[in-house]
Amino acid sequence: MDGPCRHDSKNAAGGGTGVGYDAGRPVLGLWDTVSLVIGIVVGVTIFRAPPLIFDNVSGSGVGIAVWILGGLLAFIGACCYAELATTYPQSGGDYVYLTRAYGPPLGFLFGWAQFAVILTGSIGALAYVFADYAVSFFELRPAAAVWLAVAAVVGLTATNTAGLILSKRTQNVLTVAKLAGLAAILLAGFAFGSATDAVAVQRPVSGPGFGLAMVLVLYAYGGWNDAAFVTAEVVDARRNIPRALFGSIAVITTAYVLVNLAYLWALGFEGLRDARAPAADVLGLALGRWGAKGMSLLVMISALGATNGTILTGSRVLVRLGQDYRPFLVFGRWNPRRGAPLGALAAQACVAIFLIGLVGTQFGRDAVDAALGLIGRSAVPWDRYDGGFGTLVTATAPVFWSFFLLTGVSIFVLRGKDRQLERPFAVPLYPLVPIIFCGMCGYMLYASVMYAWKLALLGMLPVVLGVPLYWASRRAGRGDQ
Repeated sequence: MDGPCRHDSKNAAGGGTGVGYDAGRPVLGLWDTVSLVIGIVVGVTIFRAPPLIFDNVSGSGVGIAVWILGGLLAFIGACCYAELATTYPQSGGDYVYLTRAYGPPLGFLFGWAQFAVILTGSIGALAYVFADYAVSFFELRPAAAVWLAVAAVVGLTATNTAGLILSKRTQNVLTVAKLAGLAAILLAGFAFGSATDAVAVQRPVSGPGFGLAMVLVLYAYGGWNDAAFVTAEVVDARRNIPRALFGSIAVITTAYVLVNLAYLWALGFEGLRDARAPAADVLGLALGRWGAKGMSLLVMISALGATNGTILTGSRVLVRLGQDYRPFLVFGRWNPRRGAPLGALAAQACVAIFLIGLVGTQFGRDAVDAALGLIGRSAVPWDRYDGGFGTLVTATAPVFWSFFLLTGVSIFVLRGKDRQLERPFAVPLYPLVPIIFCGMCGYMLYASVMYAWKLALLGMLPVVLGVPLYWASRRAGRGDQ
């Protein structure tokens, strides 16, 4: 980035210099950034959640409308992030915005939460999805899942340590393969399906209702904001970040709606409600008994793409933390030969592997239950949360939505604090759009806590521990000294 951008980095990050990392040469083009967002967002929910979503709506039209509404809300959120990313064009995303809006303590807590809970938990959860389906695809014992999840984290982290060029090429290949798999579902569904009740009249709602359907849909759209983490590495970021956000959300929304229409056309409304693996059922129309194998392979590719994208973007947040706080200095070191933050990538992988072991092994689960017993709480009902994937997602969701909400509010704070700064992209219909975004985040925070408050407590505990850690880090000095 040029000199003025590095100067803005220092101001926006609450004292961070941006040396080394933000001074790197941008290499992510528009398609690379779009590929990164699609790779992160289109994970596994589209293959697993539609039956539960349609079980909580009264008809197929309402179900499709929920998916369209989810895309609209993602677009509204993207408008907010486009303003922030183009006004403060440094990598680190929310770390920069929260530090500038509320001060270094909250920025530190965000970076620490990403390291201890959010990003590492997401990496572990996605690696678990890959592992679960790899066990099915290769017909292995269930106990092998934890080791396959670890192998996925180690392998993709190693790819990212080779540099951004190899990382982005890996991401592009996985994203193209993922889109090809979705196209296969569309072809199988529309060519071989002929359900008579694809367009259903009003039917009773079997589940809790529209609220749960909306929670699941918004989870399916989650992750588009990670593009802000790599802003400094995007070519012509002030133009391409908004284009990448809006373009990728348009592609994702179109794909989600078409895939759900294919499910409905192939299985019917009631058939989709009753399906355990709708993608496998639809692919089975064209592939016969190989449909389940095809579905497992598709989910494995999709999960690997989401894991790789999260590893890539997540490490950039840790770089900013290492630049600003001496105890995390190793995070901020950028390897100029490889063009990668080796320390941040290694530390991120270690925590993700620790979390995989914590929720994926009997020893780890027993340790969690024992810790809850010490504070007078009952054991976690592990079977309720769909194994390692569901446990990690449920525990980290409240932390994620808390900071997401604070970032939404930061738009109002920064509009007042930095009136003099140029805003290459300004949120349209201000303040209505940010208010809607904050309302969505507040609802999701409430819903995630109410769904599993015990796991929410476990997810919040490391964040609380970050408070004394901040003061200790502050006394130790800045990371660039």
